Amino acid sequence: MAREKIFTGPADGAVASTVRSSAAGAPAANAFDDRALDEELRPSRLADVVGQRKVVERLEIMLAATRMRTEPLSHILLDGPPGLGKTTLALALAKELDVECQITSGPALAAPKDLLPYLTNASGNSILFIDEIHRLPAAVEEFIYPVMEDFRVDIVLGEGLNARTINMKLKPFTIVGATTRSGMLTAPLRDRFTFREHLEFYEEPDLAEIVRRNAIKLRTKIDDSSALEIARRSRGTPRKSNNLLRWARDFATVKQKEGLITNEIARQALAMLEIDVLGLEEQDRKYLRTIVNVFGGGPAGLAAIAHTMNCPPDTLEDEVEPFLLRCGFIQRTPRGRIVTASGLNHLSG
Repeated sequence: MAREKIFTGPADGAVASTVRSSAAGAPAANAFDDRALDEELRPSRLADVVGQRKVVERLEIMLAATRMRTEPLSHILLDGPPGLGKTTLALALAKELDVECQITSGPALAAPKDLLPYLTNASGNSILFIDEIHRLPAAVEEFIYPVMEDFRVDIVLGEGLNARTINMKLKPFTIVGATTRSGMLTAPLRDRFTFREHLEFYEEPDLAEIVRRNAIKLRTKIDDSSALEIARRSRGTPRKSNNLLRWARDFATVKQKEGLITNEIARQALAMLEIDVLGLEEQDRKYLRTIVNVFGGGPAGLAAIAHTMNCPPDTLEDEVEPFLLRCGFIQRTPRGRIVTASGLNHLSG
């Protein structure tokens, strides 16, 4: 199983290098050229993070207190929908403290032995970032309890009457967990995180600022109205806005010799992706049309809608419905899904 470490060096505005090592311990360094560094869209410092101001302010206080006491940062749990910057914040914390950051995920840790290399290789005051931590198996979760509380690993050798336990002390370090489904975390694991921060969806002005900054990193030009147009259709998610910005850059490169993303170019690019002014995609509109045209506006069961659309029910529930619920275009009732008056107005508009 591959293990990834990101080493953050002195404050140079970008990650210095990435080193991947295999389970056999054979390192392979990837050297980035200047262009690759410039195209790194993640902000490397908390001061460069746009949006989530309350969360960033609290993290800055935690960092200041940690520096004053010269001790490891307390364990932090970051929760929120995908694409809002949980990984970015974890890497920024490591950069601020000038320490090493190891990255793994809950599904990759199938057994306690998979976690051991990260623990034994963790340097003092470093950060271990565990993405999708709610997917940790029960055995790994119980194994990590003494690690978080006492920086100790309990290893059982042998079986039956001959079994004995070895206690291995670890260097103090910080675990930063990220989850998109905090309700699936067990209470014992959740309570072991000293701080918990919830990330909210971004406002349009913040997303527009992210688009403007990342356009510079991508070596393309964009005007303010175009940045706002992309932000408006990004569903409040920076990851989505970055993806749309890359598409608009490609579209402008082909359609215009100068490569400038104007408002008209941005609208044409997003129209080709079939993304409307509110960020709804064709599948979202098809979902609404199915309930209206086939089921008379509802109520309609999820399975019936999925069969009509020839789409898996979990895809509709996980990918389509959350944004439509946020927009107030549908309602979930005990009898099924219903399209609201706002949803009907948007379809007819």
